[in-house]
Amino acid sequence: MDDRCLLFFIKNPEKGKVKTRLASAVGPKMAAELYKRFLLEMLFTLNEGTFLFYLCYAPENSLEDFKRWLGGHYLYMPQTGENLGERMKNAFLEAFSMNFKRVVLIGSDIPDLPLDFIEEAFTSLQKQDGVIGPSLDGGYYLIGFKNTSFSPRIFDGIRWGTDGVFEETKKAFNRETLTVHTLKPLRDIDTVEDLRTRALRKKRE
Repeated sequence: MDDRCLLFFIKNPEKGKVKTRLASAVGPKMAAELYKRFLLEMLFTLNEGTFLFYLCYAPENSLEDFKRWLGGHYLYMPQTGENLGERMKNAFLEAFSMNFKRVVLIGSDIPDLPLDFIEEAFTSLQKQDGVIGPSLDGGYYLIGFKNTSFSPRIFDGIRWGTDGVFEETKKAFNRETLTVHTLKPLRDIDTVEDLRTRALRKKRE
């Protein structure tokens, strides 16, 4: 059995509850539709991989909504916790309790995340304690650990939603004396400017 597991953090695409910064420019309905499209693009990428993955959904009562939309053949896991840090921490603990040895978590804000980056993350965990993929807004789009070196304290005391999340997390790795592999930075799609930048890049490609 493969010892790898990917946790894909997703939200129920309700109008007014996803992509709120983008919604201020394009409206809540369009923002929700864009979020659904991003999620489906990332799901297409994950389906091309050889690793097991869970759709870690929020809120906890939205499972039936997701099954109606995406189907019941996926593995689902509810996000539990009071804030993002707690939800990620609990998801890792759940995955490691199922005897996975290398676990990587991604968000749903980077529709162009290459499969190669995910494979690089898993490969790096053969030698490193952790892996992180910084986003250009100061956060991160990917974080991962191996079972023998996972520290829940990595997620404590982080000011979520600020431009210091990545740096604070790197300091947490240092405090825990964990080695970490850093992936190339990527751009989250959170604002209309991010959307324009992506469209221009796609046009050039």
